Amino acid sequence: MSGSGGDGRNGGELSGFRIGHVPAGVGDLVSDFATEWDDVRFASRVWERETAEGVRVDLRVHVLRGDRLATLADLRDFLAEYHERDPADAAFTEFRHGELPGLVGATEAFWLVTPGVAVDVLLDATVGGQPELLAVATGVDPLT
Repeated sequence: MSGSGGDGRNGGELSGFRIGHVPAGVGDLVSDFATEWDDVRFASRVWERETAEGVRVDLRVHVLRGDRLATLADLRDFLAEYHERDPADAAFTEFRHGELPGLVGATEAFWLVTPGVAVDVLLDATVGGQPELLAVATGVDPLT
């Protein structure tokens, strides 16, 4: 793992955030990535496992930064495009990350921290359901 700021099994630090909860069932292969897509910069941590079919991603935490992420609706639309899904087909409900509104589905939770900064958490359904996803999401907090 590169640039984690800590032990990835325990979450650690990622781009100004602390990941406070990692489900026990995620794989031991932990990697960090920095990418950019459509003027949004991603700092990502990925937990994977080796399977008979190859590598399976169990958990992804993305910290996103970009001017186009001004509102929660902007973030939702950006993520629909990024994940190549129809926004009308996605079943998300509201959740609270402290005082911040977010959206959560069966395997993904995201919220806008401030205009231009957001967090997106994706958990494979075989690792845990929505309660586990929300435990990961609400355990991601800014360092300051």
